[in-house]
Amino acid sequence: MKTATLGPAQRAEALARMAERELDILVVGAGVVGAGTALDAATRGLATGLVEARDWASGTSSRSSKLIHGGLRYLEMLDFALVREALKERGLLLERLAPHLVKPVPFLYPLRHKGWERWYAGSGVALYDGMSISSGHGRGLPVHRHLSHKRALQVAPCLKKDALVGALQYYDAQMDDARYVATMVRTAAAYGAQVANRARVVGFLREGERVVGARVEDVEGGGTYEIRARQVVNATGVWTDDTQALINERGQFHVRASKGIHLVVPKDRIHSTTGLILRTEKSVLFVIPWGRHWIVGTTDTDWDLDKAHPAASSADIDYLLEHVNSVLATPLTRDDVEGVYAGLRPLLAGESDATSKLSREHTVAHPVPGLVVVAGGKYTTYRVMAKDAVDEAVHGLDQRVADCVTEDVPLVGAEGYKALWNARARIAARTGLHVARIEHLLNRYGSLTEELLELVVADPSLGEPLTSADDYLRAEAVYACTHEGARHLDDVLTRRTRISIETFDRGTRCAREVAELIAPALGWDAGQIDREVAHYEKRVEAERESQRQPDDLTADAARLGAPDIVPL
Repeated sequence: MKTATLGPAQRAEALARMAERELDILVVGAGVVGAGTALDAATRGLATGLVEARDWASGTSSRSSKLIHGGLRYLEMLDFALVREALKERGLLLERLAPHLVKPVPFLYPLRHKGWERWYAGSGVALYDGMSISSGHGRGLPVHRHLSHKRALQVAPCLKKDALVGALQYYDAQMDDARYVATMVRTAAAYGAQVANRARVVGFLREGERVVGARVEDVEGGGTYEIRARQVVNATGVWTDDTQALINERGQFHVRASKGIHLVVPKDRIHSTTGLILRTEKSVLFVIPWGRHWIVGTTDTDWDLDKAHPAASSADIDYLLEHVNSVLATPLTRDDVEGVYAGLRPLLAGESDATSKLSREHTVAHPVPGLVVVAGGKYTTYRVMAKDAVDEAVHGLDQRVADCVTEDVPLVGAEGYKALWNARARIAARTGLHVARIEHLLNRYGSLTEELLELVVADPSLGEPLTSADDYLRAEAVYACTHEGARHLDDVLTRRTRISIETFDRGTRCAREVAELIAPALGWDAGQIDREVAHYEKRVEAERESQRQPDDLTADAARLGAPDIVPL
């Protein structure tokens, strides 16, 4: 299979090709579900297009807890079907589809009560492991274990001695959510899908009641394309209702947004060899290992303000700090927080007003002929959502279409990853890079690492780390634009890398260096470099200001103080 390259020329070509002839399926929205739907359709042999108004995963799918998990707490709600489905998908991702991107992660669950709690929680975790193994894809993770008070404190010395009487340790999995989506878009393109970001749907094409395509605005280059398709799939997450409004049709269900915020703190602030999962009065709180950092989250509150840039308020940050500090021997302070990010979950509205009780199930509907809507669900089960969406779309195609095959289609970079991992010391010796650098690259790009190393061979200066963000090589910034569809500085610092949440300066110190690195690939002049850097700095300042505000309303107003990036 030829690896697809998503540079500026390929984007322009994709838009032109989508407008040239009728597609079988046009997918609107390139979050995890939209990207998964495009991959599913393309691998069934369908002529497929994918358009995204901003950047791949720029909404919910880059702002999650970055976990691939079965949803342990859904067992308590007796939602066995959802857990079983998610555990099967977790195993597939770990073992077959994306072993380079999805990794095991341990969690410690502190027990607060002697006797009954160990039995109660232990039974739940044992059932979780059992369901995972019975799925046929769960043998790649260690099973849970019971820990005494003493052993738990050895594993997680950060905990207060009186915060637990013992603990359970179990395993789930994690990934870089934005990188996962970008990799999936490239995989779909490799199988023939035409893909374009910064391409906004501004209306639908109609023939009577039937939807026969979409009018798509090229946000970068200007102009509007009419893209005809036999079926259109609306996979726009929290924007589902807005997209439906373009045909004056809300559909059979309503999507509500629930805000979740996360804090990123340096690894040395929490002394532990394992992640933590803690109960709160409303939900659960995770402390998740994340490279040289920890992610602490999340909240779960209703949100009806700006969907593009959900803001974390001072109250949100205080809530997380208060709850995590209730068990930490050395409490975290505001000064420990490197990064903050907020995302919106697309929840199917139910009878209850409490967002933590709204459905995490997904729904597929066909509200008008030619238009399929898919919404709800969890990141972990995106592949099932995509399959159901394409199955529904296929009903509107007057032809026999192959069944879903994505259970057996690894993402680009997966094939050969394990062999390269075994050879990482040799690769390090050959390239002159430290073996830790090669490991970092392999766990972000898999076997595509070889493409990135070719950039370093051509220009050895790209093998140097970025100033003030030395987890990443200069080559990674260039590769983001030449191969992964990044169009702006914000795309590189926020989603292709995670510099915007992993450094105390939020990426402002390396912003100009990165802008100058990617300028040749994107055809920028000095003026555009200045505009990109200024925009990024304004965005960071607006986010910082929003995080000083007392509530959602004032935080939202502060965040909107920074405009979106202007077209080139």
